[in-house]
Amino acid sequence: MPKKFNDALHSVALSEDGSYTAYSKEYGEHYHSTKDGALHESLLKHVIPALELKKGLVEINILDICFGLGFNTLATLYYAREQKIQSKINIYSPELDAQLIKSLLNFTYPSEFDALTPIINSLVEEGVYRDDFISIELFIGDARIYLKELMREDIKFDVIYQDAFSPSANPILWTKEYFKDIASLIKEDGIVTTYSIAFKTRLALYENAFHLYINSGDNFRDATLASKTKLVDFEVVDMVHKIKCNKDIVALSDATI
Repeated sequence: MPKKFNDALHSVALSEDGSYTAYSKEYGEHYHSTKDGALHESLLKHVIPALELKKGLVEINILDICFGLGFNTLATLYYAREQKIQSKINIYSPELDAQLIKSLLNFTYPSEFDALTPIINSLVEEGVYRDDFISIELFIGDARIYLKELMREDIKFDVIYQDAFSPSANPILWTKEYFKDIASLIKEDGIVTTYSIAFKTRLALYENAFHLYINSGDNFRDATLASKTKLVDFEVVDMVHKIKCNKDIVALSDATI
């Protein structure tokens, strides 16, 4: 049985891999695909493709948009430990909902995260966690404002997890202007991961000079990878062809949402 997750705007939901996620009454969506599974979605659509491409680095800078229940951040730490990845991992993550963060002490995480309980507690209580191998910083507030702050600090990222609520529910984090800021923050060989395969999402990335790829595999639905440099071993999304076939579709923009 899950713990009593005491948050008026959320309810607990069991996903098909046995891990729990939450349903946001404010946005009308679950934080994860209940079909793919909360833990599996974080690992397969974000963490594994990103860390496998970047595991040789001395340090890996990750921007986790948005923190939510913390699955992407925690799955990153779990996978790095399981695979004995030696890189120092620095994670920066905005989250608009301060009350949600406070409530995470009562959330039922999968057993894979048991060893990470002290990290969860520190993030809830202090908003940061640091040791010799891990640095995590939470920003409570508007993600768009946070991106501007990171740009002023000239922090560049190896990995960006684009995991906001869907474009229909939270369009401000899927516009071409938003992805322009993402393009400014990512390194030339950096990786953007997202569950979204929507043409408008891919078009907004493409218009900001990203190459697009399909992240596919067994037991999860397709997702998207994006990078300014070309990747190998991933199926290319033929945007030139798709644009010709969808001439009336335009990327989301700040001015029109």
